[in-house]
Amino acid sequence: MINIVLFGKPGAGKGTQAEFLKEKYNLTHLSTGDIFRYNIKNETELGKLAKTYMDKGDLVPDAVTIQMLQSEVDKNPQSSGFLFDGFPRTIAQAEALDAFLESKSQTITATIALEADDEILVKRLLERGKTSGRPDDQDEEKIRNRYEEYNQKTAPLMSYYQTQGKFHAVNGIGSIEEITVRLSHIIDSL
Repeated sequence: MINIVLFGKPGAGKGTQAEFLKEKYNLTHLSTGDIFRYNIKNETELGKLAKTYMDKGDLVPDAVTIQMLQSEVDKNPQSSGFLFDGFPRTIAQAEALDAFLESKSQTITATIALEADDEILVKRLLERGKTSGRPDDQDEEKIRNRYEEYNQKTAPLMSYYQTQGKFHAVNGIGSIEEITVRLSHIIDSL
C-alpha cells in the first residue's frame, strides 16, 4: 500500500497532478476541500459542525477534519493506497494522521511538495480566478495571505517528514506532463 501526502501552496498544481497520480497508481484521492464541500452540501453531522466554524471565518478544528478524513478512509477498505491532498496542514494533524494510519497497520510512504515561486503562483491563481468563480482566487491580497498561512503552518511539516526520511521536493514549474514525470520518478523509486 502506498500512502502519499501531496504538498504545495495554492496554485502549485496539486489537484491537477492528483488526477494523474490516482489513475496511474490506483490511489484513492482524498482532497480535504472536496471532503468539506461534500459533507457541507450533504448536511452530514460533521458537515454541519464544520460549517458553524466556517461561517464565523474560523478554521475547522483538527478533530473535525480528522474525523471527516477517517470516514473517507474507512469508506475505501479495498484501496491500494491514498493520496492526501490538503492534509495534513499542521504538525498536530500529521501526528493524528500517523496515529490513525498506525491503527490500520499503515503509514505515510512519502510526502511530496510541489515547489514554485510565489510570483508565478499568484499569476496562476489570478488567472484561475477568472474562470473558477472562487473569490479567494481573485484577490491578490487574499492569495498572499494564504501563502503566509502556508509558510507559517504547513512548511514546518517539511522538517517533520524530513526527519522520517519521507520528504521529497519537486519543481512545480513546467508543463503538466513534465511535472507528472517528476512525481512519477519519485513514486516509482519508493
